[in-house]
Amino acid sequence: MRDATVTPNGDRIRWVEVPGKEPVRLYLHGLGSSSPVYYAAAAAHPLLTGHRALLLDLLGFGISDRPTDFSYTLEAHADAVAAAVRAAGAERVEVIGHSLGGAVAILLAHRHPGLVDRLVLVDSVLDPVAPARTPGGSGLASFTEEEYLAGGRQQVERWVGPFWWATMRLAGPEALHRTAVHRCRGTVPTLREQLRGLDVPRTFLYPEADGEPAGAEPLRESGVALVAVPDCGHNIMIDNPDGFAEVTAAALA
Repeated sequence: MRDATVTPNGDRIRWVEVPGKEPVRLYLHGLGSSSPVYYAAAAAHPLLTGHRALLLDLLGFGISDRPTDFSYTLEAHADAVAAAVRAAGAERVEVIGHSLGGAVAILLAHRHPGLVDRLVLVDSVLDPVAPARTPGGSGLASFTEEEYLAGGRQQVERWVGPFWWATMRLAGPEALHRTAVHRCRGTVPTLREQLRGLDVPRTFLYPEADGEPAGAEPLRESGVALVAVPDCGHNIMIDNPDGFAEVTAAALA
């Protein structure tokens, strides 16, 4: 495990590091998840080993610090990740981002030009979502922060089930709620617009059973490669690690 200070108050981001050759590969997890947990099998796959890898937990999640005075906007997450990457001595990284982590990866590339060499987005967030009392990030965002801290957290635990809760329970309550709210609100310009404007190789992985993501053709026209992965749901790297490794290795070749 490695760490780096990423805020003026001394808050630390931590990651599990695997040694290897350049370019460095940075793995970013989804909402309520943890990169060492969700990416372990995929990062150890023979098709993806050999490169230095940083399995990083966003501030507020997993093994990273959980400050209560951090904004947890998507932009703030991206800037904190950039600080950690630079502290790790990585001049450029190839980024694999799942869901929320893909949103942070897009902002990382947009806000810190030259830091990101390639993007692999794993069923990533691209558009704003209306909060609704349903399982997932939109359900979290349907509570006010006060409601969530006063009892909404217990409701969310019942919604998400034991698998997701195993890592979600590690997140700081304020971190989880604020991040979910900002994930639903999106960004200006939108993440989709920022992705289309990036000048780096970009690949978007999606579950084959779901069909192509919304707005597929404009993404393709802007140079984003859309790749279907069979036999999986939203957690592609867990549901089909072999398929994930194959398409990710091709995207990073």
